[in-house]
Amino acid sequence: MSKTANPELLDAFDFSIPLQIRFSDIDGYQHVNNGVYFNYYEHSRAVFLSDVCDWNVMEIGVVVAKIDIDYFRPIHLQDTVSAYVRCSKIGNSSFVLEQILAGKAAGGEEVIFSKSNCTMVSVDMKTMKPVSVPEAYRLKLGA
Repeated sequence: MSKTANPELLDAFDFSIPLQIRFSDIDGYQHVNNGVYFNYYEHSRAVFLSDVCDWNVMEIGVVVAKIDIDYFRPIHLQDTVSAYVRCSKIGNSSFVLEQILAGKAAGGEEVIFSKSNCTMVSVDMKTMKPVSVPEAYRLKLGA
């Protein structure tokens, strides 16, 4: 994947949310610490599931089964970043969310900072055992 933002790639995502880069996100190397990216991805996944899918996690929960992150370019305090989220695959009880952190570097260049794939599993909140992704959510995920 190119480190320069590709409008066609980002246009394939129907959901995005701007992220606030906090001073506390910055580490000794003067960029966002790699562990903070997990927080950015978690936040954008939660908003996506709530706003797009109207997912009630108190009935059918979702847990992370696997997450991988590719880091392309460091995020600095002066950069502007948005998280893009879409569902790329739906199985029986699991689904994969593709996520991208993209925006403008301090110099104005449109860039992709990072990409993630996260496998989520729907679980019964009483038993914490996997359950099929409910049809209503499956339709809204729309992979």
